[in-house]
Amino acid sequence: MSGQSHDHPHETGDVKASGWFDPSQSQAPVLDFERGEYEDRVARTQREMARRGIELLVVTDPSNMCWLTGYDGWSFYVHQCVLVPVDDMPLWFGREMDVNGAKQTTYLPFGRLIGYDDRYVQSPDVHPMDHLADIIKGYGWGARVIALEMDNYYFSAKCYTSLRAHLPDARLEDAAALVNWRRLVKSPQEIAYMRKAARIVEAMHKRAFEIVAPGMTKKDLAAELTYSGIVGVDEEGGDYPAIVPLIATGREASAPHITWDSTKIKKGDVTFFEVAGCYKRYHCPMARSIFLGKPPQHILDAEKALLEASERAMEAARPGNRCEDIANAFFTTLRGLGFDKSSRCGYSTGLSYPPDWGERTISLRSGDTTELKPGMTLHFMPGLWYDDWGLEITETLLITEGAVECLANVERGLMVKD
Repeated sequence: MSGQSHDHPHETGDVKASGWFDPSQSQAPVLDFERGEYEDRVARTQREMARRGIELLVVTDPSNMCWLTGYDGWSFYVHQCVLVPVDDMPLWFGREMDVNGAKQTTYLPFGRLIGYDDRYVQSPDVHPMDHLADIIKGYGWGARVIALEMDNYYFSAKCYTSLRAHLPDARLEDAAALVNWRRLVKSPQEIAYMRKAARIVEAMHKRAFEIVAPGMTKKDLAAELTYSGIVGVDEEGGDYPAIVPLIATGREASAPHITWDSTKIKKGDVTFFEVAGCYKRYHCPMARSIFLGKPPQHILDAEKALLEASERAMEAARPGNRCEDIANAFFTTLRGLGFDKSSRCGYSTGLSYPPDWGERTISLRSGDTTELKPGMTLHFMPGLWYDDWGLEITETLLITEGAVECLANVERGLMVKD
């Protein structure tokens, strides 16, 4: 994890800066950030490309596409990407019917939006990457060092074999989450969006505690949580989250990624729900656990251990420390109180699309030496899962110049309702 270069979002570079954006070439899109912030993101990405000797970057992660250009749409089920040359402005590539969505959500002039014909969609005979390879060669980039987001949900083996076959003169490399690492430190506007997501997740948890009762089904709880997340707060609605509500009750709570069904919530069981408020694609995840009735001693002991270990971990969440400092403080305290956890205790979060609200960069575990910097946002995830029960009490953290900040304000601890 060490050795990654992390530019600050407000650094400026000399790579094709302001003269890119000609308003006469595009309609007025609805942008979630100032154009200058998008320019800066691209420039930081191009600097890292130049440092690694990458001449063309093929960005297929929709979160990275959005971060670089503003593109937003539920079109990631077909192949699409943003091409980032090291020496020119980006180019959006996607299904022809989605070009209008790119016109409405990105800052790119129309000439940088390229749609492919529908005959390429889910065809056994031709593939969108066949056409993309022709475009790359048409721009004179066919013999470049080209980096691909190989370890990514949205880049298939067929994508690679197509590009390999149709770009014989290119040198294809793994981008190794190049753009993801640039996203670690959030800008003030990104943090503002995450604060709005935090207000939404607060409302979701408040609603859950109000209505949960013995005999309620998990599907009904999921429906209420989803409704609260979409309605939002203060007349500002929420977006769809990258992960659906995760709800487990009783023995199911031993499994962290169970969703809803018609199972009824019973008195005497722990029920956890992990959800996120989402605003303009920025997430604030949070999990809490509810016990209906009087909690048994082993659950109370686990709660006490989680809370104490979490406090020690959050004390270590300061700029200049390392990610592993948070993890080591948590795990050392937890073991000292008689509990063990084999999985990591958190990860970076922020802008995302399904199926995950993590940024797929840093992890809170021993060995991750990434330095903590103000503006980083982490989902601190100290869940415990045993053979027949589980307990989740999590927070989204903002690294500041001083003490860490919990973005959402929901009482930390086991929620008990008798």
